[in-house]
Amino acid sequence: MHELGVTQSILNVVLEHAQEAKASRVQRIHLVIGDLAGVVGESIQFYFDFISRGTLAEGAELVMRRDPARFRCPACGYEYEPEDTSATHLLWACPQCGELRPEVIGGRMLQLESIEVDE
Repeated sequence: MHELGVTQSILNVVLEHAQEAKASRVQRIHLVIGDLAGVVGESIQFYFDFISRGTLAEGAELVMRRDPARFRCPACGYEYEPEDTSATHLLWACPQCGELRPEVIGGRMLQLESIEVDE
């Protein structure tokens, strides 16, 4: 349910920027969601559709781009994307050397990338 708070924050930023731009309507919102960000895109969409009612962003399209999980092995330096990033799968061993504690170098972000508005 934390997606509600995340979605409210996204909407607040979108509305603030839309008002500063003197927009008449928000057309599209581009988000980047990392595989390890801990949010579900479908939930963001659900909450957005609900809380944006009656605002400049009502009916805006949410465009979500995936940011894949990326790891770097501290032992051999190999960079890779794990095959499975589900919460239940924690064996992200380095495919080169088998090291079990990789450094996360990608996939954690949740970013509002851009907003398209009508003036």
